[in-house]
Amino acid sequence: MTHTPMPLALTPAQLGPVLHNDQIDQALATPELIPGFIGQERAKSALAFAIGMDMPGYNLYVMGEPALGRFTLVQDILQHAAAEKATPMEWCYLNNFDDERVPNTLRLLPGDGRLLVKKLEALIDELLDTFPAAFDNPGYQRKKKAIARQFDDRYEQAIERVEKTALEKQVVLYEDNGVVSFSPIIDGKPLDDSEFSNMTDEQRQYFYTLVSELETVLNDALLELPRWKRELSENLRSLRKETIEQAIKPMLKQMEHDYSTELGILKYLKEMRPHLVKAVLELLPDESDGEKQEEIDNREIFVEEFVPNVLVHHETMSGAPIIFEPNPSYGNLFGRVEYNSSSGALYTNYRMIRPGALHKANGGYLILDADRLLSQASVWDALKLALKGGEVVIDTLSEHAVTNSTIITPRAIPLNVKVVLLGSRDLYYLVQEVDEEFNELFRVLADFEHYLPYNEQTLSYMSRQIQLQMQQLNINQLTKCGLRQLLQFSFRQAEHQRKLSARFADVLELVREACYYATQAQSDILNASHVQQALQGKQHRTGRISEGFLEDIQEGQILIDTDGLAVGKINGLTVLEIGDTAFGTPARVSATVFAGSSGVIDIEREVELGKAIHSKGVLLLTGYLGAKFARKFPLTLSANIAMEQSYGHIDGDSASLAEVCALISAITDIPIKQNLAVTGSINQHGQVQAIGGVNEKIEGFFRLCQSRGLTGEQGVIIPASNQLNLVLRDEVIAAVAEQKFHIYVVKTVDEALGLLTGEETGELNRRGQYPKKSVNGRAMQRLAEIAELVNGSLDE
Repeated sequence: MTHTPMPLALTPAQLGPVLHNDQIDQALATPELIPGFIGQERAKSALAFAIGMDMPGYNLYVMGEPALGRFTLVQDILQHAAAEKATPMEWCYLNNFDDERVPNTLRLLPGDGRLLVKKLEALIDELLDTFPAAFDNPGYQRKKKAIARQFDDRYEQAIERVEKTALEKQVVLYEDNGVVSFSPIIDGKPLDDSEFSNMTDEQRQYFYTLVSELETVLNDALLELPRWKRELSENLRSLRKETIEQAIKPMLKQMEHDYSTELGILKYLKEMRPHLVKAVLELLPDESDGEKQEEIDNREIFVEEFVPNVLVHHETMSGAPIIFEPNPSYGNLFGRVEYNSSSGALYTNYRMIRPGALHKANGGYLILDADRLLSQASVWDALKLALKGGEVVIDTLSEHAVTNSTIITPRAIPLNVKVVLLGSRDLYYLVQEVDEEFNELFRVLADFEHYLPYNEQTLSYMSRQIQLQMQQLNINQLTKCGLRQLLQFSFRQAEHQRKLSARFADVLELVREACYYATQAQSDILNASHVQQALQGKQHRTGRISEGFLEDIQEGQILIDTDGLAVGKINGLTVLEIGDTAFGTPARVSATVFAGSSGVIDIEREVELGKAIHSKGVLLLTGYLGAKFARKFPLTLSANIAMEQSYGHIDGDSASLAEVCALISAITDIPIKQNLAVTGSINQHGQVQAIGGVNEKIEGFFRLCQSRGLTGEQGVIIPASNQLNLVLRDEVIAAVAEQKFHIYVVKTVDEALGLLTGEETGELNRRGQYPKKSVNGRAMQRLAEIAELVNGSLDE
């Protein structure tokens, strides 16, 4: 057997990042947390610029995937900026006494809202204490009795005149509970009913006529009674109103003195005065009845009508607000008006207006999730309108447009807010393309990197954050091997030997899970074994599908060879992503070649299982074959390429190196080693290009070989440019160190063919020929034969 050229094989030291002990020691020795956020300098600069540009339109879009620390960095920088800004003014809604359907707004100094509410509630409590007790005042009672006496005198005088007339006609007048009746007098004595019934008909008729005449006189005498009663009520009402005004005047005067510099509050107090008097006049009795329940009801009515509805309370010296709204629905963002039900009808007032995130963040910063916001077109349009118009409006018509409800339309409140959207890269470019107003309103982009720089500062920061997380879980010490294992995980997340992943949240998640296993072992020290347990535990929880694939291969359900030779067959490497897990698994690529002029046909594309990038990789094969072998004759062949036992959609061009090798094997009838698996994409010049998921692909083939038994001849071929992305598991590195498994890097198709066939690939000489016995020479000769065969048959 031809030996593989060793310069293409990687050593164990090349399969992962190099972590020096002195770096680990220094990271663990960091006494305190390094201030500030490590990395993301570009994003920091953009954030500082957006905050400094205190002008309309300079809102911020923070671009990056979740778990990159976007929210943490944004909040950290905003907190520093907000602390230096002035506390914004407070806004409240007031009862519009002229039109209650359009509540008025009032701007207050920070902290004044709560104070104003307290003073008005104290005013109401004082009113309730004053009335109806104020009506018990002797002066009030004397005036009230004088008014009542005036009415009584008029009434008595009228009754006396009628009574005098009746007595002249031998009839007596009775008055009982306001009911007037007449009775005849015989011999100076009033008759009762029995005596009256014993009288003759003529006598009774006489008295009937007489009483009728007297009733007419009575009616004439009391003709002005309704007017007297109306005057009585009006005089009593005027007396009560005058008494109320005199009692309220000193109360309001004190408040007017307290707010002598606040024109808005003074205006409201002036507008409120007559309505407050009216409310006391209508609601409070002029005599104490001692019913506490009624007093409580009255207090609620007064509060609902006169106490301001302060939307947001800002305590003094607190700086500008920073609000994060996780669910930016219309109501959560712009506020809402609540409704109560009474007798089947909805009713509301200014006190039932509830603030939204824009009200809370007014004068400060509002952080929103772009995906959730932009999925609601109406909310996005309303936000753009608010930012352009500089005011926040609560739209109540769209929510409760029903006939049996009261609708209020609160006045708009001036808006001055800096909006920060957190979203993905794809979403940013999509919105930028379809929405012309987006660039006008969000002029600043903060782009988050996927990587952190690998340096002493980053290591120290990560070490300290890890230890802080451990302390919260009662784990006191982090060992060197434990930190090394956690850093190894971060390198693997980044798929880079010189960069750490910016997804530090994933590292902290692993720390929490490792601390669980340390606690289970009753240890307060976190070491590498606990981290490995956490990784293995997650692999076990999510690895059912990958284990199922491995079992299918072992049982022969999926045909994959790991030894021997085969023509037109090769082991490709694929990555399957299911949910939050990704694992590698080998897949057989096969090729057949025969005389014809159909060209290279991608079976996956023909059956619409191959997506665009995969199809592109196959189409490049024709360009490579033509440029490599068919410069002096037409490239004429029929070839089929397929990914065997693949029943789902395939994307990516990482199989193109394996496909071209399988195709050349089929053309030349040179067998390919089945103990090697291949991944990599190619261009039309035969150069091998980098691919993604290289670690998972290598480990997927390694697990299969390990399960069947490592022979020392098995291995994988990867692009040389992917060497920097290798962060392999310890078991793979150990197998490579023991020469039981091999990892080769190639830069060209010829290098891959040399490894796979064990034969000389051959180089083009000055005459444009390859050595006859080389792989390339045999390929050129076979393609020339097929071209001559096909073209000759066409001539005939």
